[in-house]
Amino acid sequence: MSFPKFNEIKLISNIEISENIIQVEKELFDLKFKKATRQPFKSHEIKYAKRKLAQLKTLLSQRLNKLEKSKGPAISYLIDPQKQQLPKTICLR
Repeated sequence: MSFPKFNEIKLISNIEISENIIQVEKELFDLKFKKATRQPFKSHEIKYAKRKLAQLKTLLSQRLNKLEKSKGPAISYLIDPQKQQLPKTICLR
């Protein structure tokens, strides 16, 4: 298993990025739980999961910053979606 390439992650849509973030956070929690309870696990997988999570969050924040510069406050749409609806291609749900 090798580190995930950032160029490969760039091609993923925002929805897939959000789903991957949730999946990697669960995976990281399970690995830390195994470590705490002294169950057998591969310690390098913690490093891989942390790196992948950082890459996904970085890409998502870059896209949000780009969206804010071009269309206004995107974060407010995410916090209170009842005010204004974003197009489905941009929405992170």
